[in-house]
Formats: sequence, C-alpha cells, structure tokens
Amino acid sequence: MRAAVIEQAGQPVRIEDLTLDEPRKGEVLVRMLASGVCHSDLHVRDGDWERPGPIVLGHEGAGVVEAVGPGVATTRVGDLVALSWYAPCLACRHCAEGRQWLCTDSPSLRHRMADGTSRLHRDDRSEVLAYLSIGTFAERQVVPAAAAIPMPEGTPPDVAALIGCCVSTGVGAALKTIDLQPGASVVVFGLGGVGLSLVMGATFAGAARVVVVDRVQAKLDLARELGATHGVLAVDRAGTIEAIREATEGGPDVAFEAIGLQETIEQAIEVLPPGGTAVLVGLTPFGVRVSFDVFPFVDGSRRIVGSNYGYAVAAEDFPRYARLHVEGRLPIERLIDRRIALDDLEDAFDRMRRGDGLRSVVQFERVEVD
Repeated sequence: MRAAVIEQAGQPVRIEDLTLDEPRKGEVLVRMLASGVCHSDLHVRDGDWERPGPIVLGHEGAGVVEAVGPGVATTRVGDLVALSWYAPCLACRHCAEGRQWLCTDSPSLRHRMADGTSRLHRDDRSEVLAYLSIGTFAERQVVPAAAAIPMPEGTPPDVAALIGCCVSTGVGAALKTIDLQPGASVVVFGLGGVGLSLVMGATFAGAARVVVVDRVQAKLDLARELGATHGVLAVDRAGTIEAIREATEGGPDVAFEAIGLQETIEQAIEVLPPGGTAVLVGLTPFGVRVSFDVFPFVDGSRRIVGSNYGYAVAAEDFPRYARLHVEGRLPIERLIDRRIALDDLEDAFDRMRRGDGLRSVVQFERVEVD
C-alpha cells in the first residue's frame, strides 16, 4: 500500500510502497477514505517538532474497518470510523478519572502500537512508524482499537476525518475546556480549521458576540456565515486590540488563540478585561515563549487556560459532534475547500504556509460503507 513517509522531521514527504502487517490483539485494520492536512503535520514536516523517523505522517483521518484483531469488541468490519490521534491506554490515573486527553501511557506518544512495535515495514523489513500511532496519510493503516471510533449513520467520511482533529479541538475548546455560557462574548484569533471550529462551537453554545480575527478577508467572511458577529482584519497590533475591545464593549469574556503564534497569544492575553480568560488552543513550535504584564493580569483576576484536543474523550465526543453535523447544527463540511490526492501533499503544505484557503483533505479511492 502507498503511504506518505518522511525520513526525519524537516524533510519533504515521499510516497512509498509499504507492507502492512495484520492487526494483533487490541488493534484494527482500517482502509482510509479521507485524511485532513493539519498544521501539526506541517510542524513535523518543517522540523518545528522533532519526531523519530522514518514515519508516515497524517493524524486526521477516517476510513472503513477491514479487519479486527483478537479482543476487539468496540468496532466491527464495515464500520466507518474516525481516528483519534491520542489513543487512551484506559489504565492510567487520568484515564480512570475520565480525562483521556491527559493519558500518560498512550501508544500515540511513541508512534507505535501498544506492544512497542510497528505494523509498517519496507521491503527489507525495517520498521516505519505511524505518526501518533495512526499515520493517516496511507491507503491502509493498523491502529489501536481505542483510536477507532464508529461514526453514526449518515456521517460523510471527510467530515468524520475532521472530527478526528480540528473539529474536536475547536468545538471542544468552546464546549468542554471552557463551559461557555449563553450570552458570553468571545474572540477567536486565527481562522484555520480549528479556529472556524471554535466559531461553530461558540455559536452552538449561545455566545452573544463572536469576534473573529484573521489576515484574510475571505476567512472572516466565512466565519460570519458560520455564526461570527464581528470580523477584524488584522493589520497592526494596536488597531486589532482596539477593534476587539470596541466590538466586545471593553474586552471579551473569553479569548481563544487558535494559531500558535507568539504575537497572537500575547494579544489574546492583552485584550482580556478583568475576570477574562485566555484559552490557548494553537500549538507553537518548540521553544516559543511569550510575555505579558503581570500586575494587571493578577490585579484583574484574569486567567490563562491550555486546551489540548478540546478535552476530547473520543468515544463520547466524536459521535456527538457527528450527530450534530447530521442534524445540521455543526456545518463541518464548510471547513473543506480542496480535495487532493496523496501525491499532492507537498503542494498542500505550501498552501498552508502561505495561509491560503481552508482545509485540504486527501481523498482515497471510494469504498462502500455498510
């Protein structure tokens, strides 16, 4: 089967023919239907994040189950599944507490299966890893059973793929990380897949004012269609902060940063009124530090909260978001503006670097879903 491999972080992807072993105990074989191209893949591709190699990239995918290993009872052959990039071990303290996004023994941390090995091999039988244990830029993949979440009937595969990362990260930040109350005012910095998902989540929660900030007018226009009430075209820092404060009558209750840039993280903190909360959702390159004026932060009882994966418990949250989509309450399909082949990944990465467009989705050959 064909897969997109990088030899090590910072190198371009290469499409290779790999051998995929059969699933073992607690594992599932999935034939991929769709995989979103996420900024986290770009961080690895560009060397911002060190990762071992060789490794198959991709972590936002969905497909059809073709085989299950011994002991798997959560899914069956023929199921459409969305893949979680943080498969819980279901045994550590955090998993026992229902906080799977903090799992300390996830196989995803090692980019291998739970037994410490990989199911991917080159012709010489040397191992190839799977990014976050799911490596979705591949025609087929063996994944931990805990990472394969069956989707409700009627869920499109490309929508299921996005639920696996950007939707859960963004919608979850609004609905789970912060218990956003009806009538609240929020600002969202950055309108990629995560930022636009935040807009949908805040709108669903009943936020009265949803202010969006981006450098691209077309993204601001789409965010308005998804529920944003005000758009701010980011030109300069002082003007951006003034426009946000004016739109929110002094500052938002919650500021979501969805890009992972030093400048916008600092703006998200600076724009807070007394009692406001900055939720940091975007992931930066390693080593990025920010600064803020401490006295007004403490004096105003402001808060900073980190939100990993929208506090996702995949087995519960993925089907919930899918049902909301099927019911017409989360228009996830609006995030996709380009469907590409596996061979087009480098072009998609170039597009992402430029800030062009929305979500590119790798579309594999069509397979009928039961």
